Amino acid sequence: MTELAASGARIRVPVAVACRVLKLHRQHYYAWLAKSVTDAELEQAYLANAVFDAHRDDPEFGYRFLTDEVRDAGHPAAERTIWRICAENQWWSVFGKKRRGKATRPGPPAHDDLVQRRFQADAPNRLWLTDLTEHRTSEGKLYLCAVKDVWSNRIVGYSISDRMESVIAVRAVESAVARRGGNVAGCVLHSDRGGQFRSRKLQQTLFRHRITGSMGQVGSAGDNAAMESFFSLLQRNVLDRRAWATRDDLRIAIVTWIERTYHRRRRQARLGRLTPIEYETIMSQAVEQAA
Repeated sequence: MTELAASGARIRVPVAVACRVLKLHRQHYYAWLAKSVTDAELEQAYLANAVFDAHRDDPEFGYRFLTDEVRDAGHPAAERTIWRICAENQWWSVFGKKRRGKATRPGPPAHDDLVQRRFQADAPNRLWLTDLTEHRTSEGKLYLCAVKDVWSNRIVGYSISDRMESVIAVRAVESAVARRGGNVAGCVLHSDRGGQFRSRKLQQTLFRHRITGSMGQVGSAGDNAAMESFFSLLQRNVLDRRAWATRDDLRIAIVTWIERTYHRRRRQARLGRLTPIEYETIMSQAVEQAA
């Protein structure tokens, strides 16, 4: 049969002969001929496409996070099934351990480092910093993404969630844009190289609001030290004060501390012993009077 195929001759081979040569059962051949793609195979193909789309949007996600994304997209599936699809297609998290035989390197940053550890701004909405933190409760982890304006040290936007996905960074930025009145074109948003900040969803958000992205170096905490100082305060004053039973309890405590204590009661030496709200109010009035 190989010689016939190579010669290009159009010769009709009986099904019985072909199946005997290929060691196939005729009933299996006729079943395939009647319906070459089964419903189960079609469903698996749609599921694989959904997994690929989720992996492409958030390449840092492992198969467990991808399972959540796929389920949200309307494809009920077990974690084991998603793991099998990822294994068959080598769709691994960029932060996962290296697979044998794969010489991979960390992905390039989405943006250059435009800040170079110069955490200074002479006006609002010139330089924002953002980062993520997490804390455990009896119900599981709670994640916070915050955005700080370097000009006044005010937390201009934040998002709290029980899932560490790219959408948490998107919501934090959208919150900051809304609080600042939407006119933030030209602002620089500086972050580390976490997957949430390199995601396509966040890049689209920055482009839509004409915000310029900036990223520090790999493994260099000093490149975002001004944001780390805020999380250090939060850790001492809220997160580590006691054990948290529920996510809602911790969520309320975080929001209360940011809005009531950090913004309105905690005076900062860099702001002339003013709180962030006092500093913004005084400086805004001075600008209006000068105009």
